[in-house]
Amino acid sequence: MTGPVIPPESSASTARRMWTLFEAVHVMTYFGPQAAAAFEAAGLHGFWRGYFAGRAAPLGAAGSPVVIATFFSFQPAFVRRAVPAVWDLITPAGALRAREAGAVATLRARLGLADGQVPPDSLGRAADLLLAATQDLDIAGRPLGGPSAALAPPAEPLARLWHAATVLREHRGDGHVAALVAAGVGGCEALVLRSAVDEAAAQDAAGAAGVGRARMQAVRGWTDEEWDAAAARLAARGWLDGGGAVTAAGQAAHRAVEAATDVAAAQPWALLGPARTAELAGLLAPAARACAAALPYPNPVGVPEPAAG
Repeated sequence: MTGPVIPPESSASTARRMWTLFEAVHVMTYFGPQAAAAFEAAGLHGFWRGYFAGRAAPLGAAGSPVVIATFFSFQPAFVRRAVPAVWDLITPAGALRAREAGAVATLRARLGLADGQVPPDSLGRAADLLLAATQDLDIAGRPLGGPSAALAPPAEPLARLWHAATVLREHRGDGHVAALVAAGVGGCEALVLRSAVDEAAAQDAAGAAGVGRARMQAVRGWTDEEWDAAAARLAARGWLDGGGAVTAAGQAAHRAVEAATDVAAAQPWALLGPARTAELAGLLAPAARACAAALPYPNPVGVPEPAAG
């Protein structure tokens, strides 16, 4: 038996570049109105029921402790409002079907494809290459990526493209959580630090808006008291100053977590190889730009605004 492929650390930059492409495809399940409509049609009324059911469905009918552990940055009581009660409304298999249908409908709209229209061969090839990047992954320590990778790949090209993007997204996310845990950063602290880093970047960019506390706190359910306590813990580590602004040490800690995430996410591209990875990047870029154009900037997911071209 051979061990897992260990990519060189230099391939971390490739991992980040590829993430900006496949993440834009994956997140259509959160930002597309067609995706929301598919969950509503399946009986999941309200955004968060669809979110928690769809994303947790590869785990089976998981209880709230499993979802709190794997989703990481959500306030526990916020999770418990949806899980496990959501499984009284839909089965995991039903949630997977609704999620895929909504994602495909959203992708069709973003790519200008009519219902039933066959996607161009370039998208089919991109789907095949992206799926190839998910094959033979080491899934140990990947509690969301592993179950997602175990799902049968769809035959339809857009569904296959979205499925592969989702596997890679969750695989990367598991590594990100591991990097944060190793750095001693909790879920709320991760959001506070990210918001402070965004605010500093916005000031450097002559007033460009960051995601900010108001939005990040609201979509993850933390109370003011919990947020302020997390900020105090970061200040005690020297990562925030007395006014809540990120310090040089905090910036360095954030960069270290991001770098560790990229290194942990490099294996798919080492397995795919440089030639096929480059081909995939070229094929995927137009679809990624079309999807990214539908996103708000900045956004809580962290997808960067695409460059022109």
